[in-house]
Amino acid sequence: MGNPAPGSWESLLTMASAELASIQSELPADLRSAALSVPVRFESVASEELVADGFDADLLGLFTGDPIGTASVDQGTFPAEILLFLESLWEFAEGDVDLFVEEVRITYLHELGHALGLDEDDLDERGLL
Repeated sequence: MGNPAPGSWESLLTMASAELASIQSELPADLRSAALSVPVRFESVASEELVADGFDADLLGLFTGDPIGTASVDQGTFPAEILLFLESLWEFAEGDVDLFVEEVRITYLHELGHALGLDEDDLDERGLL
């Protein structure tokens, strides 16, 4: 049976899942708890709906929902979720496995920053832009 071919969906999913678990295990306990409260969904590429809403077709990741701790009972809540677009990340990495894994890390941490309420300036200061 063997290992899945590099760039196959199975391979990308395996590598991204392993990197996500590694990142989360390395976080300080308080951040790990927050990170684990935000589901991560792996998609191949940005959907037609996202592109129609003005997002780039080659989008690498996206945080949706209310940042942790900001939802208001009066306004309702939108569940937080991080989307990682694995085929877009693979294309961005130009088929380089090490670069793909690094980009999964950077993209996840960037989107987690949004989940924690950081804006683009905050992320830039932390090298996550």
